[in-house]
Amino acid sequence: MNKIKSIIVLVVFIVVVTLIIPSLLVFPFSGDKASGKLKEKESQIPLDKLIAEASAVEVAVLRSANNQVEKIPLESYVVGVVASEMPADFEKEALKAQALTARTYIVKQLMSGSSIGNGASVTDTVNHQVYKNDKELKEIWGSDYSWKMKKIQEAVYETRGQILTYNKEPITASFFSTSNGYTENSEDYWDQALPYLKSVESPWDKDSPKFYNKKVFTVQEFEQLLGVNLPNNGDVGTILERTKGQRVAKVNINGKVFTGREVREKLGLHSSDFTWERKGDEIIIQTEGYGHGVGMSQYGANGMAKEGKTYKEIVQYYYQGVEISEADSFLEKYVAKQ
Repeated sequence: MNKIKSIIVLVVFIVVVTLIIPSLLVFPFSGDKASGKLKEKESQIPLDKLIAEASAVEVAVLRSANNQVEKIPLESYVVGVVASEMPADFEKEALKAQALTARTYIVKQLMSGSSIGNGASVTDTVNHQVYKNDKELKEIWGSDYSWKMKKIQEAVYETRGQILTYNKEPITASFFSTSNGYTENSEDYWDQALPYLKSVESPWDKDSPKFYNKKVFTVQEFEQLLGVNLPNNGDVGTILERTKGQRVAKVNINGKVFTGREVREKLGLHSSDFTWERKGDEIIIQTEGYGHGVGMSQYGANGMAKEGKTYKEIVQYYYQGVEISEADSFLEKYVAKQ
């Protein structure tokens, strides 16, 4: 009997040891400790290098200052765009939202195969996206360079590879500075109706320093710029229709009908939400908002971020029905065409 017990104890011991030894071999090299070492190693690499290495392709940018083409890792390009298009003192979640719009724009541009000559895909101007490199940003930011660049690099790196899609295709990720309290339907400013670019309320913009603006023209300047003759009774024009975003859709100026966009562009107004009055030989025009109004409002995004909204909540509010997708599959198609 004792012999049988001894055999049983021995068998149990062997089984336990068999189970424990593999665990002893595996645990020291896995789990949180190993992950911590990986994170520690990653944190020792400069953020700009991590960003460059996270880039699947390079972007060929035609630099307007010297008319030379500069090839930039895609994620580094996104850093230069976000730094140029949105104030660095905005909330990080707003900067992340801006990073998604910038990345989506360039991926869509690369996928289109469009070229502007000299092998460049984009310029560094508002004709595409404003981009400035590290040297230029150091000159602009001066002593604030370190903290501003770190904040923007973090926003880009933490969203690396993410773009906005609708029906599994990159969207037209338009954005602007400040709304008049509403964004605009795309078809009310451009010709094309896009299902994700629909008017939404944006009440946060009233805190923007760019919300109100006033311009004064002489009657002669006004007439020349618009190609009209004003009546002698003191009238300027009659607003016939407003858009869903509360901007001027159509206006009649002494028998000549203009769109709000036409008036805005011809007079150089901040917004197509305008009112005017004539005082003697002057016409005073007041506007609300700054920009075309289609897509994401930057000051609205910052207001949402201040209220605790994440970048995902921000982009999915301003771009209706979109998904956040990985850019890799699209970039692979782009590389295959090269």
